[in-house]
Amino acid sequence: MSRLESFRRRLNAQIDGINWAIENIGGTGGENTGAIQGDILEMGLGNGRTYDHLREYANRRIWVIDRVLQCHPSCVPPKADFLQGEADDMLVQMAQRGTQVAFTHYEFGIGVNDVDSAEATRLAPLIKAVMAPQGLVVSQQKMPGMTQIDGPPTVDPDRYFFYRNA
Repeated sequence: MSRLESFRRRLNAQIDGINWAIENIGGTGGENTGAIQGDILEMGLGNGRTYDHLREYANRRIWVIDRVLQCHPSCVPPKADFLQGEADDMLVQMAQRGTQVAFTHYEFGIGVNDVDSAEATRLAPLIKAVMAPQGLVVSQQKMPGMTQIDGPPTVDPDRYFFYRNA
């Protein structure tokens, strides 16, 4: 598979996985019976495309963690919701404040499997600490120590990973 085809497959998996998670947390704010209470966490702003999708389809507060703010001007999160710095520190601060997250989208990575895997392994317990009971994590990396579940049938289980907080 070419890198371009792999990129398309990743984007399709992202969209399907994010939409699936929004639907499965009760969508638009937790007011629905059975909805999972909490905010959304976007880990890795990049150009802001995923953040833009989240704010279009999920009517919840969206926290964003990234080292730098370098997204498209139309995708800049509110200052109060953008946590700039190392993810470890930002997650610890969120946990100390008692922030509860219903859905985390994890998109950190540089494309080097060993490096990306080590970072996800290090961050997984810190992510778990801010997750609401039954909250969902949609990740492009495996998250050791989290309970893996099946995601949408349109997503190859080796392309994106889905977890539920116990």
